[in-house]
Amino acid sequence: MHINQLFDLTGRVAIVTGGAGQYGKCIVAGLLEAGATILVTTRDQERAKLELQTQFGNQERLNVMPLDQQHPESIDSFLRKAKQQYQKVDIFVNNAVARPMQGYAGDIEQFRQSMEINATGMFHLLKGLSDWMAETGGGSVINIASMMGSKGPDYSNYKGTSMGDLPPDYFFHNAGLINLNRFMCKKFAGKNIRFNCISPGGLFNHQPERFVQNYCEKVPLGRMANADDIKGLIVLLASNAGEYINGQNILMDGGLNA
Repeated sequence: MHINQLFDLTGRVAIVTGGAGQYGKCIVAGLLEAGATILVTTRDQERAKLELQTQFGNQERLNVMPLDQQHPESIDSFLRKAKQQYQKVDIFVNNAVARPMQGYAGDIEQFRQSMEINATGMFHLLKGLSDWMAETGGGSVINIASMMGSKGPDYSNYKGTSMGDLPPDYFFHNAGLINLNRFMCKKFAGKNIRFNCISPGGLFNHQPERFVQNYCEKVPLGRMANADDIKGLIVLLASNAGEYINGQNILMDGGLNA
């Protein structure tokens, strides 16, 4: 197969949770540019539509549907509507994450809410979509985790800033997602469905200058991730070019953890 065909996603349907978020928009851009039709999920449908339309214009291949991972009935409703709208889904990018816990000092209720959204709700949706994909010919599931799922925090990054009270739930959920990815890979063996994780390092988002300096001094490439860095990796894992990559957790961190 020609290299252009290997990366081509024309005619494929992708679901991207949290597609109007910081990384979500980067992921949507990559999939759109490769030719996919995309269904974006969001808790705020009108806001997401406006933001995506502002960035991508009126795209026939880009749709938005409401979904709140904290509520099982919302997940079940989304799955029913998606199955009514599409015969099958080829790509699922499990990207949505909520941040109810602002730091270690946060109330325990914030941790409980995080569990409902980022663990129970996430798995409810992942299970439903994975089962559907396996029943309809397979595809590619891409779980978006974080390098923080593989290591503890480096508090020296926050020296000289007002940042540093880090949320423990974020580390907990990302570590769990990385191993859940391995479980799903083995569970669905023989079903023509692949499961891979991307664990990004820090994405530049106008953080305090001192934090950026502290962080970049430790990165062999000398910078934080930008909006384009995840696009190629997403398309690789979604396309025929990555059809023999399965069960992996790929660190996308500029060499920070080398």
